[in-house]
Amino acid sequence: MSQTFTITVLPGDGIGPEVTEQAVRVLKEVEALEDVAFQFEYARLGGCAIDEDGTPLPEDTLVKARRSDAVLLGAVGGPKWDNNPAHLRPETGLLGIRKELGLYANLRPAFMLDCMVGVSSLKEEVVKGVDLMVIRELTGGLYFGEKKRYEDAQGEVASDEMIYHEYEIERIVRRAFEVARLRSKQLTSVDKANVLESSRLWRKVVERIAPEYPDVELRHQLVDSCAMELIRYPKQFDTVVTENMFGDILSDEASMLTGSIGMLPSASLADGNFGLYEPVHGSAPDIAGKGVANPTATILSAAMMLRYTFGLEKAADAIETAVHQVLNSGVRTGDIAENKAEAVGTVEMADRIIAAMKEEYVKA
Repeated sequence: MSQTFTITVLPGDGIGPEVTEQAVRVLKEVEALEDVAFQFEYARLGGCAIDEDGTPLPEDTLVKARRSDAVLLGAVGGPKWDNNPAHLRPETGLLGIRKELGLYANLRPAFMLDCMVGVSSLKEEVVKGVDLMVIRELTGGLYFGEKKRYEDAQGEVASDEMIYHEYEIERIVRRAFEVARLRSKQLTSVDKANVLESSRLWRKVVERIAPEYPDVELRHQLVDSCAMELIRYPKQFDTVVTENMFGDILSDEASMLTGSIGMLPSASLADGNFGLYEPVHGSAPDIAGKGVANPTATILSAAMMLRYTFGLEKAADAIETAVHQVLNSGVRTGDIAENKAEAVGTVEMADRIIAAMKEEYVKA
């Protein structure tokens, strides 16, 4: 009897529904190729939830997510909700679901395929061969600290509190060492220990844990230096671990080494195998509904789901290989199309990936 897994799908806003639809199509094809069945449950998160439910994170969404094996998210946000108060902003729903589901480890790969070198704004010799993973702590730090706005004698004042507990640092650092072991056994821990007390605690915890992983080479780097070096010589990095806000910034920077933020997936993991999977890109409301959005990042996020939550390595490898084959053949969506590329829309890009994935299974 085949295994059955439940996936909660949160299409979200903008192009989110379009790209998640294509990832679901890919997962349904995996059902036919593997001894597995997926049950998809749909729920709202972000701007669409504000409009329909009056909150960016409805209770029904949390109930469905908690009883599922994994969550697939499209994208949230858009200018429609930019002027809303904090509790009615789409991003508040995203932060909330991460916290409620214990999704403390965000894995964001950034890789450069040889056929995509021309898409990057950086020189070929800088980006060719880049293959790194940014591991971002996701439920602590500045984004979750107390926030205040008040008036004093000099005018309006705003403050954001940054707090890290030792256990929060320890669990993300251990996860990073484990990932580094599976890659090139090199880990860069990024902080701002020359200024921030929270970073000094971060570095202390990293140093305490490092002897447990003698096979992994560890180095420390200040965040401003890391940001500079990612542009100057990105191939020096393999696995990078850092706190929440630094990771948010550095992972976006790393994604642009590849030429398009629309290409890259991510996984947000809790203890055990549960995870939320989403593309790195935003909701892109300016192209929503036009059928031109790039579904690749969401499809690759589904591949990460198959690997990290369901343990279906063959299926994950087949999807990733299929994406590479399609791109190598010159087929591109508009955001990554070069002069000689064959430009296709959202659905056709997924069609090509599905066809290539099926061929991979035939070969195997």
